[in-house]
Amino acid sequence: MTETKINTSRTENAKKILHEVYDPEIPVLSVLDLGVIRSIREVGEILEVDITPTYSACPAMKVIEMSVQAALDQAGLGPVKINTVLDPVWTTDWMSAEGKVKLLEYGIAPPQLSARIKNLSLGNTTISCPQCASTNTVCISEFGSTACKALYKCKDCLEPFDYFKCH
Repeated sequence: MTETKINTSRTENAKKILHEVYDPEIPVLSVLDLGVIRSIREVGEILEVDITPTYSACPAMKVIEMSVQAALDQAGLGPVKINTVLDPVWTTDWMSAEGKVKLLEYGIAPPQLSARIKNLSLGNTTISCPQCASTNTVCISEFGSTACKALYKCKDCLEPFDYFKCH
């Protein structure tokens, strides 16, 4: 029986590596789950990675950029160039479905609607409690532990929780 060699490209290897690079503010989400990695491509000998911050002034982006660079360099995939891309702006629609499940299991209510639908919606969205799944919740503050989250409280189990806002 002959063994077939599978040629895996640097971009495919990079994606595998980036599944293990986590957001410093939400350590259960990889940068791919979060959707901040916009593209990975080879340009000559250079592996270019485009990243988009969740907010233009997100304090975690510099750490994310350094972590991406270090992980790809350590894997021997360099030279690597990281590009910050601001247009189009990041949206929660770019988060992976698996990432939203990870948020819920971590105790953070994931975005409940598509950002596109939210922009069309005239009413308030009911946010489900990640602890007990009750929809009897109230927003305490538009800003939670980070700018991308709001602070809610469940009126049934009385637990406070972060909600990852749609945008």
